Amino acid sequence: MRTDPRPAILAAAFSQLDEGRAVSLDSVARSVGLTKPGVMYHFPTKEALMLALVDSVLDRWEEGLVARLGSSPEGAAPAARIGAYVDWSLSGGFDETDLVAMSDPKLRRSLTQRWAERLAPWLVVPDDVAPDERTRLLAARLLADGGWLAEAANVSPPTPGDLAQLRAFAHNLVKD
Repeated sequence: MRTDPRPAILAAAFSQLDEGRAVSLDSVARSVGLTKPGVMYHFPTKEALMLALVDSVLDRWEEGLVARLGSSPEGAAPAARIGAYVDWSLSGGFDETDLVAMSDPKLRRSLTQRWAERLAPWLVVPDDVAPDERTRLLAARLLADGGWLAEAANVSPPTPGDLAQLRAFAHNLVKD
């Protein structure tokens, strides 16, 4: 019985991203000991591979978000969803692979579209939310976005102590 090569293909692609290298079907095939057509059997295009990487990152993120919320986002109040996102995003543990949606300039539009679609249930605040609450929730969300992004990009990342203070500050915005 053959093992499914998709996890190894994704791991090789993530490794290349983590090392700051460009991902290509050829480079991934070489890394896992397959031919390019062998990789293309599972991921017919580079875009398909990159979208699978985005989905892999967001699957992990959603697990963390659900754990913090205690349920799926459907039916949860906007403040509860944003609060879970604040906890997740300001928890630490992000790296360059979390930036996968922005890793390929030629595919950025489709990758960020997938990213936005997958995170919308967590981040979108309905139009009928009062303007002051909407502004506070947006501010908390953008603060959380900056926290994980700074860590993933390794650009002046917040210290663990800073993350704790930012998380508390953002939660105050969410519940005011």
